[in-house]
Amino acid sequence: MTSTAQMPSETREAGSTRRPNILLLHIDDLGWSDLGCYGSTFYETPRLDALARASCSFTEAYAASPVCSPSRAALMTGKVPARVGITQWIGGSGVAALSDVPYHHDLPRNEYTLPRALRDGGYTTWHVGKWHLGAGTSGPLAHGFDVNIGGGHRGSPNTYFAPWGIEDLPESDPGTYLTDALTDHVLALIREHDGERPFFLHLAQYAVHAPIQAPEELVAKYRRKAQALGLDRVDPFEVGERKPMWGQEHQRVIRRTVQSDPAYAAMVENLDTNVGRVLDELREQGLAEDTIVVFTSDNGGLSTAEGSPTSCAPLAEGKGWTEEGGVRVPLILRAPGVTTPGTTARVVANGPDLYPTLLDLVGLPLVPVQHVDGVSLRPWLAQTDPLDDRGPVFWHYPHYSNQGGRPSAAVRQGRYKLIRFFEDESAELYDLETDIGERRDLASELPTVRDELLSALAAHLDEVGALIPRTNPWPRPFD
Repeated sequence: MTSTAQMPSETREAGSTRRPNILLLHIDDLGWSDLGCYGSTFYETPRLDALARASCSFTEAYAASPVCSPSRAALMTGKVPARVGITQWIGGSGVAALSDVPYHHDLPRNEYTLPRALRDGGYTTWHVGKWHLGAGTSGPLAHGFDVNIGGGHRGSPNTYFAPWGIEDLPESDPGTYLTDALTDHVLALIREHDGERPFFLHLAQYAVHAPIQAPEELVAKYRRKAQALGLDRVDPFEVGERKPMWGQEHQRVIRRTVQSDPAYAAMVENLDTNVGRVLDELREQGLAEDTIVVFTSDNGGLSTAEGSPTSCAPLAEGKGWTEEGGVRVPLILRAPGVTTPGTTARVVANGPDLYPTLLDLVGLPLVPVQHVDGVSLRPWLAQTDPLDDRGPVFWHYPHYSNQGGRPSAAVRQGRYKLIRFFEDESAELYDLETDIGERRDLASELPTVRDELLSALAAHLDEVGALIPRTNPWPRPFD
């Protein structure tokens, strides 16, 4: 689907006034239910809860992929990952019943990215934090950012406590917490900005990606909280099936059912505090009412592997799966003069939508030759509309995930979501309005809906040139 940005109002006509700044808060591995305003009762997120009350929140928002690099590529380009050619987290691979499919290991230079479009529209562009779309000639500076602090090939830190050893990130005093330090750099950029041009700030914190580490005083706080709530006496894990990927067959999928991990809770609260620091700085500099703020995550929460530090309940599964827990994410958007505080948009939103939405909100048209799969969400920012107004949303993850997910593709149209599994070409169909946890497969009960969505998904995969994994010629792993 191709989207064309419209001028938001006469007040944003070229030459009439300065365009608003943009703050895009892009979090790593934060689950849909990891914020108080999205239902968490264990994690404390007062600053983000307050931002939600001052903004328009999306309850039906999705990342473009259940893993990070494809989702980030989609946000930067406005295209679904398969069209960009990045369908796996960069560096990931795996085979089992199916062979792996190839993918780009960096964001192609020919992509007309969001920061390029904004810079051509008069913006100063800053990237701070995680990139994971290539380094050097494929890093942030090659894709339209004027400043890069901490962004390169790395997908996660070895440690959150300095020294970090992260490229393009100055080291701090030993023991300095990474999320705090990245925020310090952001505050300096805002304070030192001359104001001649509006800024686009992409703050992509490495938190709350593993390793799960946080300042000890916060971890201790949540240990006490877990004890007070009796959560330390509750086994939060369910041991599931063996992982399918070769090399992981000895491992089981470990599903967390309760949010109770003190270290993860501390990471979330620290992240929340640092979001508040940035918002406070905007206010102190007199920029709060002239800055669009977007908060979202690159994929669902880590709930089935690597310690399973969070639970995505009531959603099924988590990061690495095309079920809801892997792709549904928080999305909070505040656009002064456009959004109404405390409203909810129930339109189905997807990661590629942010590209045309932000261009639309600041009055910049899309470049005529740039194909965009996303649509501008502006029409839904001030009112609640039917869920199926924007057309279908698609996912394509043709890989085995570290978290236990199998190669699959999915489509959501209105209330229904269908998942196609490539190993056996089976399909599951769910009514998300009545079954958000994807527990009742309706594929055999609603064959017409199933077949229509299968046909739409097949047509989409063909149109975007999606690569489909084939049967592995080897029946079992080598010794």
